[in-house]
Amino acid sequence: VLTCDSLFLSCQIPIISHRFRAKDVIIPAKPPVSFFSSRSLVLDLFQGQLDYAEHVRRDSEVVLLFFYAPWCGQSIAARAEIEHAANRLSDQVLFVAVNCWWNQGKCRKQKHFFYFPVIHLYHRSFGPIEYKGPMSAVYIEKFVRRVMKPLLYIPSQSELLDFLSNYEPGVLGYFEFSSSPQPPGYLTFFTSALHSLKKDYLGTVRFGVITNKHLAKLVSLVHSGSVYLHRHFNTSLVFPREVLNYTAENIYKWASENRETLFRWLRPHGGKSLLLHNELKKGPALFLFLPFDPLAESHPLIDEITEVALEYNNCHGDQVVERLLQHLRRVDAPMFQSLAPQPPAPLLDTPPMAASPCCNSVVLPQGHSYSRTHNVCELCVNQTAGGLRPSSASMPQCSFFEMAAALDSFYLKEQTFYHAASDSMECSNFLTSYSPFSYYTACCRTINRGVVSFIDSEQGVFETPTLAFSSLEKKCEVAAPSSLPHIEENRYLFPEVGVASTTFTGLSCRTNKTLNIYLLDSNLFWLYAERLGAPSSTHVKEFATIVDVKEESHYILDPKQTLMKFTLESFIQNFSVLYSPLKRHLIGSDPAQFPSQHLITEVTTDTFWEVVLRRQDVLLLYYAPWCGFCPSLNHVFIQLARLLPVDALTVARIDVSQNDLPWEFMVDRLPTILFFPCNRKDLSVKYPEDLPITLPNLLRFILHHSDPASAPQQSRVSTQDCLQSEAVLQQGHISHLEREIQKLRAEISSLHRAQVQVEGQLSNARRDERRRLRQQQTLEKQHSLLQRHSEQLQALCAQKARELQELADASQTLLAENAWLKILVATMEKKLEGQDRAEDPAPRTEVRPEHPEPTGAPQLPGSAPSPSNGSSSLAPERKGENRTD
Repeated sequence: VLTCDSLFLSCQIPIISHRFRAKDVIIPAKPPVSFFSSRSLVLDLFQGQLDYAEHVRRDSEVVLLFFYAPWCGQSIAARAEIEHAANRLSDQVLFVAVNCWWNQGKCRKQKHFFYFPVIHLYHRSFGPIEYKGPMSAVYIEKFVRRVMKPLLYIPSQSELLDFLSNYEPGVLGYFEFSSSPQPPGYLTFFTSALHSLKKDYLGTVRFGVITNKHLAKLVSLVHSGSVYLHRHFNTSLVFPREVLNYTAENIYKWASENRETLFRWLRPHGGKSLLLHNELKKGPALFLFLPFDPLAESHPLIDEITEVALEYNNCHGDQVVERLLQHLRRVDAPMFQSLAPQPPAPLLDTPPMAASPCCNSVVLPQGHSYSRTHNVCELCVNQTAGGLRPSSASMPQCSFFEMAAALDSFYLKEQTFYHAASDSMECSNFLTSYSPFSYYTACCRTINRGVVSFIDSEQGVFETPTLAFSSLEKKCEVAAPSSLPHIEENRYLFPEVGVASTTFTGLSCRTNKTLNIYLLDSNLFWLYAERLGAPSSTHVKEFATIVDVKEESHYILDPKQTLMKFTLESFIQNFSVLYSPLKRHLIGSDPAQFPSQHLITEVTTDTFWEVVLRRQDVLLLYYAPWCGFCPSLNHVFIQLARLLPVDALTVARIDVSQNDLPWEFMVDRLPTILFFPCNRKDLSVKYPEDLPITLPNLLRFILHHSDPASAPQQSRVSTQDCLQSEAVLQQGHISHLEREIQKLRAEISSLHRAQVQVEGQLSNARRDERRRLRQQQTLEKQHSLLQRHSEQLQALCAQKARELQELADASQTLLAENAWLKILVATMEKKLEGQDRAEDPAPRTEVRPEHPEPTGAPQLPGSAPSPSNGSSSLAPERKGENRTD
């Protein structure tokens, strides 16, 4: 019984434990708590009461719904921004926050958001308008105000110019409110403005309303309900009501498909996206980072950028664009009659002498053939057929490309001015190869060879009164006496030159490197500017950079220069020329501070040209910290540097993960070895990839590609000396290897002895193991026999127990039968005695007992009843002698 109980418990315990593991233990979620403070102006429905939010939304004109999750870090960060916006707009807008994460709330059951937080705005029955901009209070407030007031009222011509000169495309609608309180089509136009905000959260299309018919005529709007789309460089459009149905969706779709943008705002959301990649694929991009306040009434820097963009794209000198530029410059101009598209006016026949020339001083470089006779020439571009005496031009009147073409033609006319030195001035007119009506005038004169006296002299450079150079020209000569000045460089020194200059106007149509302009808020995305080359520590977060993915070029505007109109124009001009004077920006690490006797030179981006362009051979190793094979080459390069003299070969390396290189020196795999021969840097040779990088192979590679004749006499290394040094080095390696081999042989012999000992121990262990296996098998057999014997004994025990039980049951039955037999025998004996007395002849007196006995003998259970008469049933049995014992 004990054994069975123990087996029963051991079988049930795992079942009970498994039953507990299979049951899920779920802790109910804690009830939500308020996300906003009790003093907040935001209505916090922290239990997800979406039905109540819909109820209160119907009673308000403008409602902002802020769907959040209490655990979301971005929701927690945006909470303060929402409160700040609610403090400023609570009297006009209802702010409602809904917990859309609690599983018992209706918001979680009905809404399925993929991210948090989510902001939806409703303008009466229109909505939802989802806001996807930065989670900043000023941006949220600006967007809410745009939803509150999607249409801008234009009451005057000045405000009309402000609306049209904005960088965002504008859509104007003309409605006469005098005839009716709500003219036909106004509600549709109002809804189209809300559609624009719903489709584009940046609000790149501005919608305005004109109610004055005289003001509407300036934009060719005559009938009430007409819609006008303003475009700067293409023909402006009027909504074709006869072609398209006048619906809000069609108006917005028409405006978005035909709009014209000067530049675009970029607002990366911070996650992984292809926003910048898709824009850079379109062509060269100018990125401008500037601090932007959406709630500011004016943005002077954006106005200057707008002016630059208008001039850059004004290829045909449009009068409307010029009028808008004058308005941006705040220059008083006469009242314009109409901004509607008009046919171009016929060109007036002006005499050739009416065109004013553009003159520029040219300082001839030293060593040039012209410098033998003439030093300074004044080059003018004019539209005359005869000679023109150059005059002092205060500011240029021609384009940069015209002056560049004039310089090219000037240098092609070397024989024209190759005369003896004289005090007279020589002028020549020569025809341009592009136009038969354009001539270039070049007037040159010899000046004193003493440059110092020329610079310090307070008098005029030329004594001849017919030629007087301007002070601007003298300053240019002093600044660059030995090089040809760039026209755009003068604008850095003299900003007033660019005020009336037309060299920048329409530049996008005169170059193959047209720029796409993009703006980013430096308050939010300064990290992008730092990765593009902006300084990390600066007081004013303004930065400009040009990225050209196709040409693999990257240029930045000098951070020391102020971001303004003329610096941007010069930056764009220098990029647009065929041979750009801009220097490519390369990211490089700080130079390593190694002692002077260091064998390997660490090269960075800043020191690359200095090291590679030395007048000696350079062996450069390209490596990276993540390259696992690169560190194994360090000892080879150290041995090479020790073997060769320092003045004969420079052994260097560069970390390509921290330094950018020009595209002609880039590599596609690591490690890579390049050899730059002395005085032949353009003939750099790459180490063969299939050749092992060893010291002998490197020496052969260097000796094969080096030029001994180009090296200085004291730094030459003869081939025989190198071979002898290599043989000595190889002999040293051989002796070292022999010693190592002897050590290895001694270790091998000791290992053999140890192996014999281990084999003996293993044989003993195997014998012990076999003996233990035999013992184990014997014990297993005995155990099996005992197990079977135990089972037989248990079966026999059970059989004996059953037999004992049967004997006990039989004994009980026999005892009962014995008791009945005793009673029966006693009864029979009494009956026999009574019969014997009856047969006795002597008469006996019958004595009656006080209690008469019942007639008949007692009956055994189950026996037949006795007969009713007094005769005994045993009489016939006696007679028949059937008496039983």
